[in-house]
Amino acid sequence: MPPQVSARNSAADQLSELIANHGFAMVQELASRDDLERLRIAIEAIDGHPHARARQGSTYGVRNLLQVAPEVLAWAESESVLDVIRTVLGAQAVPVKGILFDKTELANWAVPWHQDVTISVRQRCEVPGWDLWSEKGGIPHVQPPVEVLQQVLALRLHLDPCPAQNGALRVLPGSHRTGRLSESDLNQWRSQVPEVVCPAEAGDALLMRPLLLHASASSKSPTHRRVVHIEYSAISLPEPLEWGC
Repeated sequence: MPPQVSARNSAADQLSELIANHGFAMVQELASRDDLERLRIAIEAIDGHPHARARQGSTYGVRNLLQVAPEVLAWAESESVLDVIRTVLGAQAVPVKGILFDKTELANWAVPWHQDVTISVRQRCEVPGWDLWSEKGGIPHVQPPVEVLQQVLALRLHLDPCPAQNGALRVLPGSHRTGRLSESDLNQWRSQVPEVVCPAEAGDALLMRPLLLHASASSKSPTHRRVVHIEYSAISLPEPLEWGC
């Protein structure tokens, strides 16, 4: 089980220590029932949107979520959420990226072990040390220096229950502390560090550093496994680059 704190009684020092040491922690009940209902309605309204990816009419992914669904941005910027994020990142932290993931019978995929090593920006601008440009869903992505990735914290809010058999995230604790890893480094971590599976109830949020090695299996009983993935940072990018959401 992942290390856990309660949103109702979370100690800032405890949460910061867990993230620093392990690279992740589960915050229980970060979203209320009313929050979840509003977010589910907002997500369902996205069906058919140009940024939504769907199979046979069933949406399984959305990029640029904070712009596509203002209700998600409002929740991400709410005082109760920012209070938790800012215990780790500091008082200037704001949401900089949003994505929706789902696993259903029509879109049930496994994700291999990896680190998240790119960020999204508003437009491509050549800056020394920023490379491997790509485009995902029409949004420019770039691989920044490691120091930038170390200043990002991802929040994965579960809109549905996610038991282990429903594609729950798997992580290798501590792997975020060693920078960007090669394939051989990754294999060494896998052989030496036991993985931790991170099941969640609806309303729970997993906080994690993007450089934490993580993976997920395909779901053995694919029902909705909607995850709102929001990235936060307290730093500004070097001009003329700007965060893209």
